[in-house]
Amino acid sequence: MTQNIYKLTILKLDHRPERDKRITTHCALVSRAFGADEFYFSGIEDKKLIENINKIKKTWGGDFKIEYCKTPLKFVKELILKKWYVIHLTMYGLNITKEIENIKKIKKNQNILLIVGGSKVPREYYEIANCNVAVGNQPHSEVAAISIVLYLLDSNQLNKDFEHSLIKIDPDSKIKKVINL
Repeated sequence: MTQNIYKLTILKLDHRPERDKRITTHCALVSRAFGADEFYFSGIEDKKLIENINKIKKTWGGDFKIEYCKTPLKFVKELILKKWYVIHLTMYGLNITKEIENIKKIKKNQNILLIVGGSKVPREYYEIANCNVAVGNQPHSEVAAISIVLYLLDSNQLNKDFEHSLIKIDPDSKIKKVINL
């Protein structure tokens, strides 16, 4: 298992439960599966979202943390003061394939915050981010952006065993095999 020497946190802006319930859930699930330590979401507080992700964590293991963030811009500014490296994922940014090697160097020594938008992202986030990167300069899903960037940061996360899991999949090309631990 790859051990992070830095903290990797995701901030999903502007959660709207009626519209974004599954998108925000999938952003959190992908963040967890691909090696993020924490997931914060702003917008409308959604205790059911937190409860669902914590149920996944209880069953499938890991130390992943999910929390609601009432004041996301203040949260980002506080992390900047603590010397975190802030990456805003946006289709208007620089292509991730051209920036990933620089980001990999940074992650060895510095905590990273990945910000992904929901609806229109306020200009302040573009301005305060250390970099604005895109997985492509076309409209796409926040889930895709998070998964591609986390995969490029550390593809070994796909082989990670999560501690304290109650179940585990025994991979098979033909049938579903689940092992109770």
